[in-house]
Amino acid sequence: MVISSSSSEWTWNKEDSGPIGSLIQSLLVSISEITASVACINIEQEIFLELGSYLYRASPVLMELQTTENTPEDAIGILQSLSKNVDLAKNLVGKCQKGSHSISDPELGSIMEQLEEVIKLMGEELTMIPPSTFGDQEYAAITVQSVSKEMQNACFRVGKTQITRLKAMHPRAAWSLEEQPALTERDLYSIDFSTDNSQLPDIPHHMEDIPKTLSYRSQRNHENMRNGSLKNMPPVNQYMEPLYETFFCPLTKNIMEDPVTIESGVTYERKAITEWLESCSNSVQICCPVTGQKLQSKGLSTNIALKTTIEEWKERNEATRIKVARAALSLASSESMVLEALDDLQTICRRKPYNKVQIRNVGMLPLLVKLLEYKDRNVRCATLEVLRELAEDDDGKEMVAKGMDISTIIKMLSSNDQTISHASLLFLLELSRSQSLCEKIGSVTGGILMLVTIKYNWSSDVFALEKADEILKNLETSPNNIKRMAENGYLEPLLHHLIEGCEEMKMEMGSYLGEIALGHESKTYVAERASPAFVKMLQTGNTLTKKAAFKALEQFSSYHPNGKVLVEAGIVEIMVEEIFTQKIHNEAMNSRKEAAAILGNLLESGIDFENLQVNTHGHTMGSDYMVYSIIHMLKNSTPEDLNTNLLRILLCLARSPKSIAAIVSVVKETEASYTLIELINSPHEELGIASMKLLIQLSPYLGHTLVERLCKTRGLPESLIQSSAGTFQITEKQAVSANFLADLPHQNLTLNLALLSNDTVPIILQSIHQMQRSGARASRYASAYLEGLVGIIVRFTTTLYEPQMLFLARNCNLTSVLTELLTKTSSDKVQRLSAIGLKNLSSESANLSKPPEIKGSKFNKFLSFPRSLSIVSPKRKKIQVCPVHRGVCSSQNTFCLLEAKAVERLLACLEHGNAEVVEAALSAICTLLDEKVDVDKSVSLLSGVDCIQHVLNVAKEHREESLREKSLWVIERFLKKGGDTSASYISQDRSLPATLVNAFHHGDGTTKKMAEKILRHLNKMPKVTTNF
Repeated sequence: MVISSSSSEWTWNKEDSGPIGSLIQSLLVSISEITASVACINIEQEIFLELGSYLYRASPVLMELQTTENTPEDAIGILQSLSKNVDLAKNLVGKCQKGSHSISDPELGSIMEQLEEVIKLMGEELTMIPPSTFGDQEYAAITVQSVSKEMQNACFRVGKTQITRLKAMHPRAAWSLEEQPALTERDLYSIDFSTDNSQLPDIPHHMEDIPKTLSYRSQRNHENMRNGSLKNMPPVNQYMEPLYETFFCPLTKNIMEDPVTIESGVTYERKAITEWLESCSNSVQICCPVTGQKLQSKGLSTNIALKTTIEEWKERNEATRIKVARAALSLASSESMVLEALDDLQTICRRKPYNKVQIRNVGMLPLLVKLLEYKDRNVRCATLEVLRELAEDDDGKEMVAKGMDISTIIKMLSSNDQTISHASLLFLLELSRSQSLCEKIGSVTGGILMLVTIKYNWSSDVFALEKADEILKNLETSPNNIKRMAENGYLEPLLHHLIEGCEEMKMEMGSYLGEIALGHESKTYVAERASPAFVKMLQTGNTLTKKAAFKALEQFSSYHPNGKVLVEAGIVEIMVEEIFTQKIHNEAMNSRKEAAAILGNLLESGIDFENLQVNTHGHTMGSDYMVYSIIHMLKNSTPEDLNTNLLRILLCLARSPKSIAAIVSVVKETEASYTLIELINSPHEELGIASMKLLIQLSPYLGHTLVERLCKTRGLPESLIQSSAGTFQITEKQAVSANFLADLPHQNLTLNLALLSNDTVPIILQSIHQMQRSGARASRYASAYLEGLVGIIVRFTTTLYEPQMLFLARNCNLTSVLTELLTKTSSDKVQRLSAIGLKNLSSESANLSKPPEIKGSKFNKFLSFPRSLSIVSPKRKKIQVCPVHRGVCSSQNTFCLLEAKAVERLLACLEHGNAEVVEAALSAICTLLDEKVDVDKSVSLLSGVDCIQHVLNVAKEHREESLREKSLWVIERFLKKGGDTSASYISQDRSLPATLVNAFHHGDGTTKKMAEKILRHLNKMPKVTTNF
């Protein structure tokens, strides 16, 4: 039974309370409410506090009645009668509480009389509880007798009592206290109600305010409560055998543990008399400390008779002391009382192991567990010490652990008070010595993390560090705890068992490493420590052990910095053997998939694989043998996971020029391109993605072959372009599919027409518009997807000779689309592709731009006008002619860059840090200076937007040969067609000559000629004449 510390109610925790338990619970709640009320009444305060004291002291009697096994036959009747009295007292107190200022003296006197009779009748009801109810617990019977006698003698007024009405309600009489012997009461522990009782497990805190000036009877019942000497505790000490004077050592004044007798016949504690004799060793004569008799000998004789008598006395009285301590802890009215009881319990525990059994069996554990929540730290610390004593044997550990929540101890580990944290560690260490409890301790949320933190906290608290380490070692007996330690950063136990453990333990630890999520640093540490152990596990014949090793290696190899460590351990050769060694049909263990995944992880880590030996025949990872073996298995393998990992391996090999040549050769020879194309439609998305990634690598070598087979495969290529619900739903497959189509040969008309005929262009343009509106970074793959879509658009601009492609470009106004993409994107690739597309479109502008048709009189046919003049008809609108393309132009129909306002954006791209973007933009500008256009007018227009300055910057800042050649070509065109103005502007650039000289000395043939022309034009080189 446990009582809550709530100020308003006392709550039973006993499961099978029944009718008696319900009545007692109701009574305790009512008593608690009355004691709360009397503290607030201002009139006759002493009397009301005395009333509360009587009711409060009756509460422990009710609690004992609940716990006893010998329930009285008329228990329900007794409790019902008590309940009526308590209810009447509650009503009477309520009247005084509500109307304390208006109640008349006669009415108040009547209430006092009734309350007095209530207490007396309750005392009579308590006498009806037979002493036999409490069995051998005589102290409980004495407590009941004492409380009932005082309640019957209660006196709240002076004068004649009127009890006729109240006696009529309780006509019962039995078990008179007068028949019982009168006993003198004396406390064994003091009680102090001045502490904050809200922290106590069993006592309400409404009785704190006791006035200092009280009547004689009030002083008897209340002053001692306030000042710490309540003399109403059970007189249990009368049932203890007296302490005989011979039990005490004359020197220490304490009961002797090892009594010895000296020559004088006086008995002392062995340790005390030994120290006395040693202190007198320098004296001429040694005397007995008590008699003063001179001693001839220092001999000590064990007083066996006295020692046996003391031992027997202690044994006979320890059971009573345990009950006294239990009563003291139940009341827990003061810190000193609780500490004294705990200290006594600890002494009893240490005296004899069986005492611990007795303490546990009397229901002490729930009280001790509740004290762990006590406000005072000394009480909590002492409680932990007692619990540790009780848990020293195996049965004790089980009982203690069962009766408490271990998470409470875990929380106490982080206490700022070192004594509390140390006591918690010692208690937890004791519990951890039970193998059956290790799993329970480890399963507490945050428990192992706290212990690991203490272990690695390099502070001055060495004691805590050592104890935490001991606890963790004990917890290692549970494999699950080893896993938890690893998850919390303590990997040593797991690695130790993995390396040094038995076959079964290695298998289990390997499985754990494959399951737990470790940080990057931990993964590297484990890889370095455990790689040799993994190799041994893979070389064993045990199927489950190998499976565990593969699982762990798959995780650790996924962290790329571990690649070198695992390769040096010899993992690659084992993986290759596992993949390509012929397996027996229906073999229980086939780890090809895991081996291929591990090998793929290692290759993706960036290791140098070309010369990495993979078998005893001298083959290397980058050899033709390996490439052929992988592709052959890819063509004949059915497991999708295995095929995905094989493609990952080929993708890594494709980084090497030697290996990519071997891959291309084998694909051509084995017709593996059909297999790769078919894998695109695999329902296993990762397999389709891996296949397309490899096809992207092969497209520069097998592009047209891949297009041919792609267009012959059902559902392709149109299924590669799908409408997206939004930029947030873009998948990796969509992005890779778009880039695959974009990277195939742009001028392949077959693929372009196939995409056009399946209405993919509207989907592409709609997706581009969505991403421009929401931002390319709305999804992880949005940027790559946009690059692929723009690449597909650009491929249409390479086949404008086909009428359908020309119609598409005009109808969709691709010039405007690409112009917008030039500056409204953060992707360098999109800018480069947009500039390339504009260059392709602009190259057709001169062919598409036509002079306006003139309809007029026959006379006009004989007249001719300069081209630069506009043709004006009195009845017709003025028709504008493009000065560069010499005809009617528009961005939509003739793809004119001037009409599309693209020139300024292209010039802005010349300042880009990416040389590929700069070159693509410069190539587009060059289409405005070729021989198809009016170069003079073009130079004039470009000079107006400061084009030459941008080009000069490109020539000076970039050293790429193709870019330098294009920039010098533009400069030469400006010098040739721009007249003196351009020449003067260019010659003023002081750093240009150095750039030209460098190009002249180090450039290729074309660049060198361009540099020479410009230098001669700027008079930096002598001009060649016919005279020489």
